[in-house]
Amino acid sequence: MKQHGSPERLVFFTDAVVAIALTLLVLPLTDLVPELVAENAPAVEAVTDNWPKIFSFLLSFAVIGRFWVTHHRIFEHVRTYSGPLVLANFCWLLTIAVLPFPTELVGAYDSERFTAVFYLGTLLASSLSHTALVLIVRHDPEIRGDTEPMTDQWVLNFVLTTAVFALAVLVAFIEPGLGYL
Repeated sequence: MKQHGSPERLVFFTDAVVAIALTLLVLPLTDLVPELVAENAPAVEAVTDNWPKIFSFLLSFAVIGRFWVTHHRIFEHVRTYSGPLVLANFCWLLTIAVLPFPTELVGAYDSERFTAVFYLGTLLASSLSHTALVLIVRHDPEIRGDTEPMTDQWVLNFVLTTAVFALAVLVAFIEPGLGYL
């Protein structure tokens, strides 16, 4: 398997996609303002009448932020990259880029079964992608270079996190509102 050099450009590109996704999360909230103006509603209703949208924005902002920090922790171990690493990274980026869509659904439809499963399923896919990244880095010493290997505990944490998201999807399928917990 041919290695491709420094992962710096891949990390910078990833950072840009994450920044765009974080920005897209707020757009449904900014779209409320013209609607309120057209209805001659007081500005305070932008907040008081839109708690589900505000909550979904804050939740997804925190989730993407946490995933981004985790991604950077993974890439601290990467000295070069390979095709499988780039593919797993793009799978992760897909989940981050699409997250504003299920976030808006959560804000609009709250605890509807499809909405909860779609949102949590997106987080599960993101966690699976992170786990794949960790396994690729751990098992390819060329990618790691001379950095220390990832410990069994580190890998176990990623696997357990993915299992928790899978459980959340299952719970959301049975009882949508509980899946978010």
